[in-house]
Amino acid sequence: MKKIITFGEILLRLSTTVGERLLQANQLTMNYGGAEANVAISLANFGHDVNMVSKIPDNSLGHAVEKHLKANGVRTDYLLKGGERLGTYYLETGIGERSAQVVYDRKYSSISMLAENEIDFDEIFRDATLFHVTGITPALSPALSEITLLALKKAKELGVTTSFDFNYRSKLWGKEEAAEVFKQLLPYVDICSCGDKDAIHFLGIEEADETLEASEKLSYYYAKIQEMYPNITYLSSTFREVLSASENDLQGNFYVDGILYQSKVHHINPIVDRVGGGDAFASGILHGILEGFSPEEVISFATAASALKHTVHGDCNVFSADEVLAFAENGTGKIIR
Repeated sequence: MKKIITFGEILLRLSTTVGERLLQANQLTMNYGGAEANVAISLANFGHDVNMVSKIPDNSLGHAVEKHLKANGVRTDYLLKGGERLGTYYLETGIGERSAQVVYDRKYSSISMLAENEIDFDEIFRDATLFHVTGITPALSPALSEITLLALKKAKELGVTTSFDFNYRSKLWGKEEAAEVFKQLLPYVDICSCGDKDAIHFLGIEEADETLEASEKLSYYYAKIQEMYPNITYLSSTFREVLSASENDLQGNFYVDGILYQSKVHHINPIVDRVGGGDAFASGILHGILEGFSPEEVISFATAASALKHTVHGDCNVFSADEVLAFAENGTGKIIR
């Protein structure tokens, strides 16, 4: 099995029931999640040896997090304990024309107080194949921004393939600050998940001709990104048409060797839980690359994994690779030349 490392915050999620607003709620459903943890769990379900790097409080919530990761096949060898808070977010579940809403309560969480001298990336990356992190982690504190950069540099130094998902969260930091950090990180990234708006707002790429089709625009942005960062081998994203909070169309995009590959469009109705859909997609891309899938197979698998995630409660995808392949077998990606 290939050793994979993910690095980020694990959160307690408290959700309303469908049709209820937070201001009405007198009980909430508990789950654990977070972008990098969700990717870790998906990849563990796909049969990989995954280690989660994070920091949690040494209390009942922290112990529950550790139990949650282990129960889903993720190793906790590099899970540090300390600090006083587990980051939390509240999810007001959307339905119909009403969108879901998120309220964060994660300031001064254990991982946001992480210091560089607490972590040994030489040991963590020993025998590792892949390192995955998202733009959420450097948004949590200036120290974590520096640690994320250090981690990517160390991974590249040790020959570990690196993966970065922009995952911009406007409630955590501003666009200018994020852009500055992303530009520092991208020279050390092999696999990148970002979309057309990311290219415009964070990398300053000139907008594509409005007469172009969506796939042609995305190809233009990805070509420009690779001109700026030739180290990036793979780029990916999704096109999502939101028909309502409980009905979406989803199509995956995968760019490699100057060619954009697209999945079939998945019509997802009803959506049980949209949270974690992007993480399921990212994990599908990573799995396909690691397993040597063809580009068509990579994007078919990744989009199928994301579509399946929408059918289960909680942040995490709970399907095996065989189950995703069985779901995806009716179609593969088309090539946009």
